[in-house]
Amino acid sequence: MGSMNKVSDNHYYQPGELRGTRVMNLFDQIAKKYDLVNDIQSGGLHRWWKHHLIREASVEPGNSALDVCCGTGDLSFALSAKGATVTGVDFSEAMLEEAHQKKAPAASDSDPKSQPTFLRADAMDLPFEDETFDIVTMAYGLRNLSHWEKGLQELHRIVRPGGRILILEFGKPPNAWWRNMYFAYLRLAVPLIGWSVAGDAAAYQYILTSLHHFPAQRGIESAMVRLGCRQIRTKLFLGGVMSLNMARKAPSERPISAAE
Repeated sequence: MGSMNKVSDNHYYQPGELRGTRVMNLFDQIAKKYDLVNDIQSGGLHRWWKHHLIREASVEPGNSALDVCCGTGDLSFALSAKGATVTGVDFSEAMLEEAHQKKAPAASDSDPKSQPTFLRADAMDLPFEDETFDIVTMAYGLRNLSHWEKGLQELHRIVRPGGRILILEFGKPPNAWWRNMYFAYLRLAVPLIGWSVAGDAAAYQYILTSLHHFPAQRGIESAMVRLGCRQIRTKLFLGGVMSLNMARKAPSERPISAAE
């Protein structure tokens, strides 16, 4: 219990309804260094994990895709490059500004219509009609929501029957020894990287804090089952350090609203 109390003592982590504001402040704070710190703390592996998500998405030209908690737009641009019509949403204006900065040079070399559209939105109250998208993705966003299951219900609501839901997130390794080593890295090394590169150790201590309060890959699996999803699969990377949860919306089921 002592270690749990320590990880809970992070000013960016606020259980309940205030959590969204705290998390938004966190990402606004680190937006300009976000990609650089991700490269350093993962040794560049986050790009490989995102590549796997894109491959599993099986994008076909003309597919419509929504990238929720898009951050600086890595998945949005990758989906667009595969031929999808992409909308990226995030609630951090600073992160969206970084995504727009990536979009500007890319648009000069290709058809601007092939570039993603970015807009600010709440992942738990998405401004789209039911069954709008063929593909819905989320990377490193679900555990940041004040009610992660409500966020998953929203992803399920806006995807079309037969459509694909893909969620890349920090995992909890099933092997206890490896899990303890991984948590030690998140507790000691990652905040040091955050302090030295972004000037904010607490923002990166938050990763472990949020992960302790999140059921990770198995919790997502169970929630997908409860939603009636089909073809539910989970891929573990580095023994569960990261996880990719995948499912399809059942073809004949009634959309479940976030209020239910």
